[in-house]
Amino acid sequence: MKKVFKQAFLATVPVMTGYLVLGFGFGIVLKSNGYGILLAFLMSLLIYAGSMQYVAIGLLSGGASLITTALTTLMVNARHLFYGVSMLDKFKGTGKRKPYLIFALTDETYSLECAELPNVAEENRSDYYFLVSVLDHIYWITGSVLGAFAGSVLKFNTEGIDFALTALFITVFVEQWLSSKDHIPALVGVAASVLCLVIFGAESFLIPAMLVIALILCLYKGEKKNA
Repeated sequence: MKKVFKQAFLATVPVMTGYLVLGFGFGIVLKSNGYGILLAFLMSLLIYAGSMQYVAIGLLSGGASLITTALTTLMVNARHLFYGVSMLDKFKGTGKRKPYLIFALTDETYSLECAELPNVAEENRSDYYFLVSVLDHIYWITGSVLGAFAGSVLKFNTEGIDFALTALFITVFVEQWLSSKDHIPALVGVAASVLCLVIFGAESFLIPAMLVIALILCLYKGEKKNA
């Protein structure tokens, strides 16, 4: 278990640096909108969705209805439907840990768990997935609480802080590109996203892009199996 923990920790170091900064920014923005440290902790513990937590601040401040909140959450996190489908085989045999693994499947955690794991023994994969999920969750909670605390004692200009989310996505993409020999899935993701952005616009491209990516990658996976 000690070896698996070390492997999980080393794998999550890039996410740790991003989550501490990004969570810190979330805590500051939340505090600047009049909410306290306890809410920062509870949102990061129970919601645990980086981009949606930033959006949730605006929904809370604007008094959005339950229906509006539910639809917004569905649109923002729709990509997780495809994440979950692709992890069905990996999460088999995880037992009581499976509900938490599903809950904790953020973008960054997904990128680590779907990567090739030549150094992790097959019988240790379940422990590895669980530890990666827990560590990433702890990083996010820690950053959020520290940010809310800092926001309560210091004055910050919060303009542009949410760009940290974009920076983290780029970092994870580069890390996955460097750690994988097969770059076709990454190229498919970029090409499909750009194409759908041009066709559907910035407000509506996400779900079509995810559908196109899922379809192409399913066909690609089928061809690899046949080969």
